[in-house]
Amino acid sequence: MRPNALRTLWQAGGAAVNGWLAIPNGFSAEVMAHQGWDSLTIDLQHGVVDYQAMVSMLQAISTTPTVPVVRVPWLEPGALMKALDAGAYAVICPMVSTREEAQKLVAWTTYAPRGTRSFGPVRAMYYGGADYPQHADSTVVRFAMIETAAALDNLDAILSVEGLDAVYIGPSDLSLALGCKPGMDDLAPQAQQAVDHILARAKAHGVVAGIHNSGPEAARARIAKGFQFVTVSSDARLIAAGAQEVLSAMRAGATAQPAGGG
Repeated sequence: MRPNALRTLWQAGGAAVNGWLAIPNGFSAEVMAHQGWDSLTIDLQHGVVDYQAMVSMLQAISTTPTVPVVRVPWLEPGALMKALDAGAYAVICPMVSTREEAQKLVAWTTYAPRGTRSFGPVRAMYYGGADYPQHADSTVVRFAMIETAAALDNLDAILSVEGLDAVYIGPSDLSLALGCKPGMDDLAPQAQQAVDHILARAKAHGVVAGIHNSGPEAARARIAKGFQFVTVSSDARLIAAGAQEVLSAMRAGATAQPAGGG
């Protein structure tokens, strides 16, 4: 079976630089994948990507070594299983708040007898290999998003669930849950303390910690703290930022006085 480069990177003590895909298009996903991201996450929870678009995006990512990740809409067995069947090598599940929910996440992404994932890796076998069924359980990565007050209360119980590989912090939702202004980098003190606490407890349990960031500076700082999965930006944000940069340069040039006279 094709190795999961995320696991290889983490076992070596490295951190994965993750990009985010919000545009429902195979070509844009292919362009992003060819830039050298360690992983790319297709977001089905927020935005405009549907299942069929996701499949074409996974196919596009497959033209590169970039690891395909899917954030599913919710903790729901069908969504998790279909994302894996389509070839996702990692799934990020939002709003996991209890040990029982983390156990469901693991069970629904693991084949029997250890779990209850239904068998049908239709595209996953083309991406992962003919021996996918024998090695999928130990290859795919399971992220639980920690972004609620209840998740903080139940953090150690969640982190102790066997088979949970990683947690992913949604800083905006976590901030809102704590009564703070939503943000990604410059967090209110209470939210920042919660982020630090999650990271420390994840390290203690041997679970990888990931987090969303607004740009490279914050992502690098969080890698230095011990995060091993950092999302830097999305395809939509990068298009907007690039277009703004070009237009600003053009408009600045247009205001300059031409050389000479007359």
